[in-house]
Amino acid sequence: MLYRGREGMWSWIFHRLTGVGILLFLALHILDTMLVMWGPETYNHIVNIYKLPWFRPLEVGLFAAVLYHALNGIRITIIDFWDDGATYQRHLFYGVMILFTLLFLPGAYFMLRSLFR
Repeated sequence: MLYRGREGMWSWIFHRLTGVGILLFLALHILDTMLVMWGPETYNHIVNIYKLPWFRPLEVGLFAAVLYHALNGIRITIIDFWDDGATYQRHLFYGVMILFTLLFLPGAYFMLRSLFR
């Protein structure tokens, strides 16, 4: 029989993927900040890449990753410290997804609206 996964498995996968994505961003951020050692021209040239329109969706992806990772981290903490947390882990997952959607959509709109003007 094939295991089809449930909310707990998807939560685990999303949490790991967003964590790795955030880690990669932090490594990139450290590297681009390190470029200041080669002078302001080099640093400004690289940092100006972040102002290009195609980079904005990547920023929205980072926002999504940080938001989901934070909300799911709170969910994991609740499950760990509440005696009945495991019983309600499925409900908590859907609560995280609803809260994520309610917070992500307006945030993404404000981040992307300048691209459509």
